[in-house]
Amino acid sequence: MNNNERLYKISEISDIAKVNKTKVWRYIRDNNISERSMKGNAKLYSEHTKDVIIKAFSSESVHLATETKADTSRILLEQIDILKGELERKNDQLDKMQSLLDQQQQLNLSTNRQNEKLLDTTTNNTPSQDDSPSQSDDTDVLKPTEGNYKGVENKTPKKGLFGWLRR
Repeated sequence: MNNNERLYKISEISDIAKVNKTKVWRYIRDNNISERSMKGNAKLYSEHTKDVIIKAFSSESVHLATETKADTSRILLEQIDILKGELERKNDQLDKMQSLLDQQQQLNLSTNRQNEKLLDTTTNNTPSQDDSPSQSDDTDVLKPTEGNYKGVENKTPKKGLFGWLRR
């Protein structure tokens, strides 16, 4: 080591290059640059190493400055197209989920009507009805049956979470 040679810390190099210390440290790490010596915990680098690092950051800034607005707008338009595609897929998924939810609600309504019909027939059971199976056990949601609907609601409203569904 030459005694006349000046050594630089990362903070000094970053001040000269007018970049963040972290950028200088990452550049040194990524390029496997070794320090000339240590002073306490601080790593010291030679004049030549300082010049190489400063040159790297100055050429990088020139490269960044030459990037045109057209390149930036092209990249943004590509990102917009990608996001539009993702949005369309999400809308399709939402439509499918909505239709599945509608089907589930229809099935729940049908099941509730069948359960009410079964409860009504078991509470009003006569001995002759026990021996014979029920005439029609299919209840369509779209067409009310005589046991479920007579034109006028005569049941008392039931309380609970799904009480509004039974009306």
